[in-house]
Amino acid sequence: MRYFTANIDLIGENMLDNIEDDVDISEELADTSDLPTSLIITNVDSNIFSDENQKNQLEEIFQKFDEGASFQYFKSFRRVRVNLTNPTAAANARIQCHQTKIGDNIVNCYFAQQITSTGSKEGETSDSYLQPPSPVRQFLISPPASPPVGWEPVGEAQPCINYDLLTALAKLTPGEAHELHPPSRTQPGIVVHICEDQNVEGPRLKIVQTRRPDSIDSSSSSSPPSSPTS
Repeated sequence: MRYFTANIDLIGENMLDNIEDDVDISEELADTSDLPTSLIITNVDSNIFSDENQKNQLEEIFQKFDEGASFQYFKSFRRVRVNLTNPTAAANARIQCHQTKIGDNIVNCYFAQQITSTGSKEGETSDSYLQPPSPVRQFLISPPASPPVGWEPVGEAQPCINYDLLTALAKLTPGEAHELHPPSRTQPGIVVHICEDQNVEGPRLKIVQTRRPDSIDSSSSSSPPSSPTS
């Protein structure tokens, strides 16, 4: 607890004094209007979520950059979301508090993802909800019952006939061996032997089914075996 308080004082006094002595960060940044106003603090000490004093001391660090800052705690992820009122204060807190040891852990500060509006043209309603895809993509997702205006069927392509393959198949005569791949030192040769057509005269052989074993009588199976007579 003593180390946490000393660390808070070090951040609150020395770090802010350095900001006043050095060049203002807002002057170095050309434009901060496009920056987010919220920060995500990761790797937060787990004791901060249960101890109200440490939680208040953590809030005092970021309230020195912006008195109107609000906080959202996510204990399961060990993260804290800090919502500031302007992008300049968020940039100052991001630069000064990143990789700073608060409690027993060194925290990381990142800008939260901005929610951009979907309405880009004049007259469009801008909201943060997901909009349906354009009509062109809707035809691909769910084809309509009737084709759209201007749709024309695509003609089928001509079949590809491999005459070399047909010629090679025609040269295969029964009873002869045809070498498809010559042998080498590392690979064996591939030879195809064409079988001749065998015309079997007479009736075909009938496949005899396997005989089902005889069933054992239940009464005889339940009776114990008779003892041998002397």
